[in-house]
Amino acid sequence: MRNHEVTTEQDLLDAAGKISEPGWARRPVWRYDRTRIQSPAFRIKEWDYYLVMNGEYGAAFTLSDDGYIGLQSVSLLNFRERWEHTETVLTPFPMGKMKMPASSGEGTVTYRDKRLRLSFRVEGSRRMISCDFRDFWQGKPLYCEIALDQPKMDTMTIATPWGRGKAFYYNQKVNCMPAEGYLSFDEKTCWFSPEKDYGTLDWGRGVWTYDNTWYWSSGNGTVGGKPFGFNLGYGFGDTSAATENILFYEGKGHKLDDVTFHIPADDYMKPWRFTSSDGRFEMEFEPVLDRSASMSALVVSSDQHQVFGKMSGRAVLDDGRFIELKDFLCFAEKVHNRY
Repeated sequence: MRNHEVTTEQDLLDAAGKISEPGWARRPVWRYDRTRIQSPAFRIKEWDYYLVMNGEYGAAFTLSDDGYIGLQSVSLLNFRERWEHTETVLTPFPMGKMKMPASSGEGTVTYRDKRLRLSFRVEGSRRMISCDFRDFWQGKPLYCEIALDQPKMDTMTIATPWGRGKAFYYNQKVNCMPAEGYLSFDEKTCWFSPEKDYGTLDWGRGVWTYDNTWYWSSGNGTVGGKPFGFNLGYGFGDTSAATENILFYEGKGHKLDDVTFHIPADDYMKPWRFTSSDGRFEMEFEPVLDRSASMSALVVSSDQHQVFGKMSGRAVLDDGRFIELKDFLCFAEKVHNRY
């Protein structure tokens, strides 16, 4: 059944090393155990990614163990002046040494070297992001201490096979987390207020195939005095059991079918359109900032466009209520990786 909702707690992988019950859930009902994966350690990918935004600034943080390479990254986004800067630290062959937590709901993961200290901590219903990045840009450091509250609410959790082998994608997206704290760079401090600013978590574990193109969009804000967010995506494995397209309103998830990103072929900064197979997400997207990155080294290559901008249009909840968006800050991306 398409958009099969899984409610029974179970091991993620069966005895053959494949997804036990593909589908989506409102919380992490699957138990992840790295030792059950029947693929080489260099093929396992584990990551935690946080994005925190207000109307003028944003920051993204990544800690990851991608098997034969570790990628630790910090991005500073300035929507008002339309610029961004990203610094990435690469580490060879971590293959489990990062000790990424097996659950999104607990644990601490930290990376530290002479230049960067980046830590994610889960303390009950609160997530803490702590960063000290020396010589982040132009010889100037970046600091942040940000807390994200995660009230009891639905999330998008999905377990998806990937190809005919033992590759799989296990992922949780947590939207609409009120953000509190600060980020400091170049003698300027950006404050996040839980009354109006939000953070997003992308928590992923899996074994990927070599050559992939994916699409992902996410946004959080306040509509009608209530938290509203969305997560859209495709290209991540075999979605015949479920998509990861969903709306969040007042803490409840409203599941969508297929959503298509219509991206101008010649320029990512031209307006995009979003359409849905069920007619419940019809939007225009006006880009503000393209966080683009590309690299190629022997058999590894990446072409990324994470475009931040403003969404306008109509979304429809499960009960038929309309959510009208106007200049709703969010991002949408297209990424092609060979790794």
